[in-house]
Amino acid sequence: MKKIYKLLIIEDDVNMAEVMNKILSKWGFSVFICKDFSNIITSFEKVKPHIVLMDINLPAFDGFYWCKKIREISSVPVIFISSRDSSMDIVMAINNGGDDYIQKPFDSSVLIAKLQAVIRRTYEYQMLDTQIIECNDLILNLNDTTIHYRNNSLELTKNEFRILKTLMENKGKVVLREKLMKHLWNDDIYVNENTLTVNVNRLRKRLEDIGVFDFINTKKGMGYIIL
Repeated sequence: MKKIYKLLIIEDDVNMAEVMNKILSKWGFSVFICKDFSNIITSFEKVKPHIVLMDINLPAFDGFYWCKKIREISSVPVIFISSRDSSMDIVMAINNGGDDYIQKPFDSSVLIAKLQAVIRRTYEYQMLDTQIIECNDLILNLNDTTIHYRNNSLELTKNEFRILKTLMENKGKVVLREKLMKHLWNDDIYVNENTLTVNVNRLRKRLEDIGVFDFINTKKGMGYIIL
């Protein structure tokens, strides 16, 4: 099934925002338009977009400011879309964390091409011709035991991979501790149950390092679950 990418439009020109919304929706994107320009980070954290389309001239603080704020918490691609055309504006856009720059007025085909290029670079380049499992925007590559979250990636150890694979394959179901231990260690080898806890906690910490929080939930006295 084709992945649907979420786009957050941060544009105070209502007509321009609606034009982009119509274009992008026709191409199968899930589009969200920012309404509160005094607290853009709140909108960003609520939507959790895959890509941000950012104007430069915004009320209160400009797009450069908000891009820097987004970069403090996320590496999601940001494409600036602005009528400003000086080379300094483009340099500032890139230096403040932007991934690309489109000048208004723009051709819709250019916008779509730019978006598709960013998506390929950020989300799909390393996923071509591979076997993957995806849960809640986290992608597990079964071929090389790596995980990908937005444009962050991490190589897992053997035990981390087995734990995560088992839990993701059973998303929404409690996986008993006994089942996980069988996946990790041979039945004829005695392993203290605390060893499983240590492995799961270590995996949680590594997930947090790439921005994934509260992914593995504990069911006390039973096991673990991904919701």
